[in-house]
Amino acid sequence: MAQHNETGRQGEAEAARFLREKGYEILTTNFRYQHAEIDLIAQKGKLLVFVEVKTRTGNAFGNPEEFVSYTKARLVMKAAEHYIFTHNWHHDVRFDIVAILVSGTEQRIRHIEDAFS
Repeated sequence: MAQHNETGRQGEAEAARFLREKGYEILTTNFRYQHAEIDLIAQKGKLLVFVEVKTRTGNAFGNPEEFVSYTKARLVMKAAEHYIFTHNWHHDVRFDIVAILVSGTEQRIRHIEDAFS
């Protein structure tokens, strides 16, 4: 497996752990619909949260969250719409980004709530 894929997988696991510690229940990981993928789908009370995780090993080209493009956000929203419909969800939803910057043995996690608005 390529190093960047491994970094991404580790970042998603760390993001899930981070969200659990904040009281979220992780419902699904790597949810796919057509050409879209949602890294994490979590729930906290009656709030359903679709989470894009971005992990980087340096910020020379920008912070991790800056790598979520408009196109990626639209794909996540399309997949989320499908998930909401198929799971008959009738409560609030939110789109978040969990940005993880890894530097050596240290990491910085930033949770950006309502990131697509």
